[in-house]
Formats: sequence, structure tokens, C-alpha cells
Amino acid sequence: MWRFILRRLGFFVFTLLLTSVLIFALTRVLPGDVARVLLGREAGEAEVAALREELGLNQPLHVQYVEWVRDFVTGNWGLTFSRPAQDILQLVGQRALNSARLAAITMLIAVPLSLLLGVIAGLTENRLPDNTISVLTLSVVSLPEFVTGIFLINILALELRLFPASSAVSPSATFEEALPSLWLPALTATLVLLAYITRLTRAGVIEELKRDYVRTATLKGLPYRVVIVKHVLRNALIPTITVIATSTGWLMSGLVVIEFVFSYPGLGRLLTFAIDKRDLPLIQAIVMVTVMVILVANFVADLLYAILNPRISFD
Repeated sequence: MWRFILRRLGFFVFTLLLTSVLIFALTRVLPGDVARVLLGREAGEAEVAALREELGLNQPLHVQYVEWVRDFVTGNWGLTFSRPAQDILQLVGQRALNSARLAAITMLIAVPLSLLLGVIAGLTENRLPDNTISVLTLSVVSLPEFVTGIFLINILALELRLFPASSAVSPSATFEEALPSLWLPALTATLVLLAYITRLTRAGVIEELKRDYVRTATLKGLPYRVVIVKHVLRNALIPTITVIATSTGWLMSGLVVIEFVFSYPGLGRLLTFAIDKRDLPLIQAIVMVTVMVILVANFVADLLYAILNPRISFD
């Protein structure tokens, strides 16, 4: 067990280091001069040069990288380039909390519903329930996210008045205060994930039902429900865990369209703002936080693999 944790920790550190190099390099090749973007076209060369020196952009790249990594590790993430300057750690932390709340509600809805539909579809292969589930889920996922979001706003917010149409929550709002504003964007994200998880679960169930051990267990007289729950689902859900784990990163910083439709202050909108303003330290911080979330999610997925499949060991 400890060997497994140490290996994963080493992989965690190596991935973060590699990501830091890549994101630092990519932010330095973005088109446009950062100082010029911040000051505008009317600024003189002397002002631009002074701002570049103030931001440390005139230092050698390796010096900039080492200083950024050192400050990031020690928690001194600095201030945003965009004006008025804000503390990056506080800003990213607040937006990450908002995104985590939305991701949690989405997972709470999407995962049980997708698994249930996938199991039903797999157990009724090529029959009416399977065909109905397949058509509905694929039809929903084929719609652009902004179309789904606007549809939900019109029906659930404007017509039925079940939820607020806007999700522009206050930075100081508690989870209970923000919860009513989370349901519509969470439902929109759920409809995006629904088809992928459902189809993968369906395929896993169908594949496991055709294996010899299922026939053997059935012939031995085990109840059909026990065969499905204790044997088929245990193995069929292993590939699905990967999709759920990788979806965590998308839920944290990839819901750009959904966040814009509902005016939700998450990491996705903050990332697009940072890219537009060439706010290099803010871009780097958001990407690093997202990668850390993905790594933690994959670590949890590895643990679940071992729990669901006893043949997988921690050694």
C-alpha cells in the first residue's frame, strides 16, 4: 500500500513539474506583448518598458520560471497583471470553490442517473428501453451547451419559476445561499455527461453478461439480482470510473460556455478572462490547480479500481 502511495506521489510531483514547464512555455509564446495589452495602443515605449520591468518580464526566462515555481510552492502567488491588481491565491481559491460546488452538484445528479440508465440499457440490449435511452441521451448530448442552457432557463426558470435564471452568486455566499443558483448549470452539465457515462456503462454491462462466469453463476442457481449486483456491475463499472475521474477536470475549469450562459463565477470564466488580458500568472495558477484536481481524481479512481477488482493490487 505504501509503495503504491509513494509511486503515485512521485508521479504526482513529476506531472506537476512537467505541467509547470509546459504552461510556462505556452504562456510566453502567446501572441501580443503583455505590457502593451495592459497599457493599450496609445502607451509610449517608455511606459511599456517600465511596466515590463515592474512585472519582471524583462528577466531571462529561466529566472522567471524558477521564481514563479518557488513562489507557487510557498503559496505566494502574487498579484494579477490586470488592473486593479488582485491577490491570485484568494481569487483562484474563491473561483475554485465555486467550481467545486458546481462540480459536486453535477456529479451528484449525473453519476447515479447515468449508471442507472446504462445498467437498464445494458440489461435490455436492443429492446425498447435500450433503444429509448440511447436515442434520448444521444439527442441531448448532440445539442450545444448554450442551447441546452437557454432551453432550461426558458422552461425551468422563466416558465415554471423553479430556479433563478442567473447564477451570479456573491463571492461571500455560503453553499446554502448559492445552492438555488447551482441547479440549472448543474443540470446543463449533467445532460452533457449523461450520454458518455450511460453508453460506457451499457457497453460494460453487455460485455460482462456474455462472459462465462455469468452463465456459470446462473446455472449454479444464484439469484439473477445477486449475479448482476455482485458480479456484473462490479466489473462493468471499472472503465466508467476513468470517464468520471477525467470529467472532474472538465467540471472544474472547462464549463466555459455554461458559466457564460448562467453568469456563474467559476474557474472557466476566470481562465478566459486571464487569456484575454494576457494575465500570465493567473493563467498559470488556474492550470496548475486544474491539473492538481485531475491528479487527485485519478488517484481516487486507482483506489476504486483495486476495490472493485481484487486482481488489482497496490504493490
